[in-house]
Amino acid sequence: MTDDTDATLTGVEPRRRPKADIDQIGGRRLRPSTLMMGHGYDPTLSEGSLKPPIFLTSTFVFPNAAAGKRHFEGVTGKRPGGAEGLVYSRFNGPNQEILEDRLSIWEEAEDALTFSSGMSAIATLFLSMVKPGDTIVHSGPLYAATETLIARVLGRFGVHFLDFPAGATREEIDAVLSKAATGRVALIYLESPANPTNALVDVEAVAASRDAIWANSDEKPPIAIDNTFLGPLWHQPLKHGADLVVYSLTKYAGGHSDLVAGGVLGSKSHINTIRLMRNTIGTITDPNTAWMLLRSLETLELRMSRAGENAAKVCEFLRHHPKVERVGYLGFLESTPGEERQADIYRRHCDGAGSTFSLFLKGGEAESFAFLDALKIAKLAVSLGGTETLASHPAGMTHLSVPEARKQALGITDNLVRISIGVEDADDLIADFDQALAAV
Repeated sequence: MTDDTDATLTGVEPRRRPKADIDQIGGRRLRPSTLMMGHGYDPTLSEGSLKPPIFLTSTFVFPNAAAGKRHFEGVTGKRPGGAEGLVYSRFNGPNQEILEDRLSIWEEAEDALTFSSGMSAIATLFLSMVKPGDTIVHSGPLYAATETLIARVLGRFGVHFLDFPAGATREEIDAVLSKAATGRVALIYLESPANPTNALVDVEAVAASRDAIWANSDEKPPIAIDNTFLGPLWHQPLKHGADLVVYSLTKYAGGHSDLVAGGVLGSKSHINTIRLMRNTIGTITDPNTAWMLLRSLETLELRMSRAGENAAKVCEFLRHHPKVERVGYLGFLESTPGEERQADIYRRHCDGAGSTFSLFLKGGEAESFAFLDALKIAKLAVSLGGTETLASHPAGMTHLSVPEARKQALGITDNLVRISIGVEDADDLIADFDQALAAV
């Protein structure tokens, strides 16, 4: 149905649409790094501005009453397809819509949503999927706040959970999912690589197990995965069986340690379910943060590539240092005895080793703290994926709230230091780590 026909039938003035995006030239499909420069934005709609303005408004004017009604039918879910226009900044906005269009490109996802933080993205996802009595099956470890949300917050409302280790085999995954399937499983939630151990989850095995166990069911639980550590450059889980991909956009997507945001990408049907919850509880990204993310996406490939190259050089130095027990870097899996299972997952799933890794020092907390306190270039701070190199102590910081027995079971030990390599000169970083290790 054309816009003109639709307007005649409904009395709704058609929305002024931007020019069609150019996504191929001469039969060649344009790469995401190219599309980040203009996809989803027509300068003629914004006085010819090369970059999208920041739309600092709380509400948007309807062309007529019929249009207002139609938009709210979409916002409230009475009509599929969403608002089909700008309504109110709790629901949508120009900056957010352009951002979501561009995020979808990296993963070849049908749709995307952005949120005020990574945890608000995860919380909105969970709230849109679960009800009392349901079970969430997840891999372990997860980011500590995610584990807290599942076990302590949702647990208060009658939501249960079962988990399996990140590197679980198909048989181990089958056992956990089969046990969970005696009740209603609302969601299978993964994190790969796991935070902070860098252990990989076999997404293909999880998808195959899910499809087999729920083969005769009309209610197959979706698979969602936190892809913050590697995506979207080095891992694209939708191609391996995941239905939804979750991001802390604070990290590599933002990339400058100056914003907090989250994202969820996937099929339109699942995204629409999550959108209704986001509309209700108001966890959308603000316009200024969305604008900053649009800026950052233009250099995402450059930043991640440089950081990945730096990490490879730094880890090669660290693995041979006498004060280092081992380096949990994905690039070493192929040559590490006993890591054949992880190496197999890496070969099938990943296009690169990333720039965040686990450094296991010889010793414990005292040695870890001495190393961290001696760093001169690398900053002692939590988070990852920024232009600068960061180092932290998960057992005493981000995962401090995790019970000691679970930390030990998951390998979150006192001698583990998490490092996120930035875009500085690699030899300068090596010099910094060398002098910091001398202080241990």
